[in-house]
Formats: sequence, structure tokens, C-alpha cells
Amino acid sequence: MENGARNCSRFLEGDEHALDEILNGTFYGLVFFINRYVRDVHAAEDIAMDAVAELFARPGRLREGVSLKTYLFTMGRSRALNYINRRGKIVFEELPEDGGPADVDADLEEKVLSDEKRRAVNEAVRDLPPDLRDAVWLVYFEEMSYKEAAAVMKKKEKQIDNLIFRAKRELRVKLGEKGVFSE
Repeated sequence: MENGARNCSRFLEGDEHALDEILNGTFYGLVFFINRYVRDVHAAEDIAMDAVAELFARPGRLREGVSLKTYLFTMGRSRALNYINRRGKIVFEELPEDGGPADVDADLEEKVLSDEKRRAVNEAVRDLPPDLRDAVWLVYFEEMSYKEAAAVMKKKEKQIDNLIFRAKRELRVKLGEKGVFSE
């Protein structure tokens, strides 16, 4: 995460190439994480861009000792929950089924999940309860420490440890039933 903080500092000092490095390093993971909440890849991209824009609009909010990735994921989670709350008050019109957002999601997942085992693991993770799913995503897919994941999820480290333990147990059962992993 030192590299993320260094890139952030470089951007704030006027180096525009640092923004590309920040976005390449964290943006798509942030979009995937937010998409698990909002279930709309376009909205997830907008929310992720808002979180990144917030970082650069108010650089003083990034406290020393907090990694850039943790800060962005916390901002993204907060904005995703706000979006969900507002979405319940907005009436959406259905789009025709001619290559809309569902096709974009399928293409995006197909690129990321290239083989059968990864696809089965992703499906099993997706079927986990929300807290377990988020903990697994942050710790294993985004490679955050328990402390960073706890900050994003607004929980204690021990709670993250318990969530990961429960998630592993459920995943072993689900993946064992599908015959993905044999012991």
C-alpha cells in the first residue's frame, strides 16, 4: 500500500501519470466490490469514480496510517449504501433486452473468471450471506489485511476473523458438493 500512498502524493503534487497508476491498481477491484452491493456495473463505475474524485477533492481526509485502498473501499461502500437507499425512492424504467447491462456484466465476468474453478468459487462466494461475502472479497480478492477489511466493513478484527472462518466452512461444503475441490 506504500505504492498507493506514493502515487496519491505524486498526483497531489501535480503528476498526472500517478492518477493512471492509482486507477489501474485499484479502480476495477473497487468497481467489482461496489457492484456486489448495487448490482449495476454502470452505477458501480459511477460510484467508484465519485469515491476517487472525493479523494482528490479533499486530500486531507486521507489520514496517515490508513492505506489508499482501504480509504477508497470505505468511501465506495458508503456511497454504494447511499445509492441503494436513494434507489428505493426512485422509479426506474426497464430497458429492452438488446444488449443492456446484463450483457456487460457477463462480458466483464467472463474476462475476469477465465476457468471453471474460479467460476465455481465465485458462484459459491456470491451465494454467501452478505457479511461473509464482503469479508471474503476484501481479504482474499482485494488482499486486504483483517484490520483494513474491518475498517471498510466497520467491524472489529475479531469479527472479520470469525466471518472468514464461517465463510471458509460454508465454502468447503458448497464447493465439495459441486466436486470442485476434493480433500
